[in-house]
Amino acid sequence: MTRLWFNSKVLFGVAAVCFVLVQVKLFSSQSQYADQIATAIKNENECTARSRKMIDQLSTYHGKVISLQEEKNKLALNNQYLSTVIDDLKRHEKVVKPSQDDNGEYIAAVVIMACNRPDYLERTIKSVLKYHTPVASKFPLFISQDGSFIGVENMARNYPEFHFMQHLDFEQPKTAHSGELIAYYKISSHYKWALSQLFGTRKYRRVIILEDDMEVAPDFFDYFEAMADLLDRDSSLLAASSWNDNGQRQFVHDSELLYRSDFFPGLGWMLNKNIWEELAPKWPAAYWDDWLRLGANRKGRHIIRPEVCRTYNFGEHGSSMGQFFKQYLEPIKLNDMPVNWKAANLSYLLEPTYSAEFGAAVARAMPVSADRALQEASKVDGDVRIEYSSQSAFEHLAAQFGVFREWKDGVPRTAYKGVVVFRWQGSKRVFFVSSESPLIQDQ
Repeated sequence: MTRLWFNSKVLFGVAAVCFVLVQVKLFSSQSQYADQIATAIKNENECTARSRKMIDQLSTYHGKVISLQEEKNKLALNNQYLSTVIDDLKRHEKVVKPSQDDNGEYIAAVVIMACNRPDYLERTIKSVLKYHTPVASKFPLFISQDGSFIGVENMARNYPEFHFMQHLDFEQPKTAHSGELIAYYKISSHYKWALSQLFGTRKYRRVIILEDDMEVAPDFFDYFEAMADLLDRDSSLLAASSWNDNGQRQFVHDSELLYRSDFFPGLGWMLNKNIWEELAPKWPAAYWDDWLRLGANRKGRHIIRPEVCRTYNFGEHGSSMGQFFKQYLEPIKLNDMPVNWKAANLSYLLEPTYSAEFGAAVARAMPVSADRALQEASKVDGDVRIEYSSQSAFEHLAAQFGVFREWKDGVPRTAYKGVVVFRWQGSKRVFFVSSESPLIQDQ
């Protein structure tokens, strides 16, 4: 019994020793694994840090690559522009050599302002060239493109009668207000650049500005030759235009009659160098045409306009999104009657003669009540005049007859001293007359 008890005790001791040895071994293994895990975590953290550093470096390099690519694109555009200038200078020497008029100067440079509509541009080019040959020595031709749309450049270069100019603006314009169309800022910048080129670099005394969606009348060039003399003689004129905003077929009759206007119509117009030198330093970032309609810039000067338009605007699609096209532009009458502008006596357009004669015509017209203007005007055989006392009253009258209702800076379209005139039922003239017009107060 004692022997059995001793053997059990010995076995228990051996087992305890083995257990202790196993625990020591396990502890040693765990410590080793913990060290390995710690080492692995450390290595992983170092690898992650190196990866992040490499990513940051790659991002920096990518940014530099993009910057270099942008610089490359700018240099390519610069090279393209310089090539254009060189080609144009070569063509200027070899192809377009207009002779000079009797005064030793050209009448005016004619520039078509273009951007990205080659089909429209071609229609305008063909219209201009149709009537240009007899007067090519007086009116050098230009196409000025805003941007690098290749279709427009190719179209322009197909016609060697034109000099080609290209405006490449590398800076994206910043709009003054959110939601504004950038196109109006680009257009204004292009106009300033092109006019500076023609008046400044090329030193023309006068420039006629067309857009790439216009056709011209057969007497377009003769008309502007007559206007050049008038602009030179009368410092109270700002410009001469070939456009009548109320020039729809139903509102015109006399192809020879011209008017003075306080409203700048644009859409085919001529400017003298001295006026440009005044306007250029303060040229606006956008909406250049409305800017020219401000009294602060017009300074009481007038614009000559015809009763029957010498340009036709076919541009239903463009930066203005076809605004008013169907109602006001599509029905415009383009003059097709011959007029001998060389023999025309235009002295009636000079002040103070014009104001006196036009005021007398207004005074002779039969007064008609604004309340029943349309009905009463239809019953009168001769000219009629209808008085309005406010912008809303004018707009109501204009809506009845279908003429332009728009005002800019207190001036209705086509107005001269508060009077808007148009034809009605043939040759009858309708005068909308402001109650504040000096023309009726002086009678």
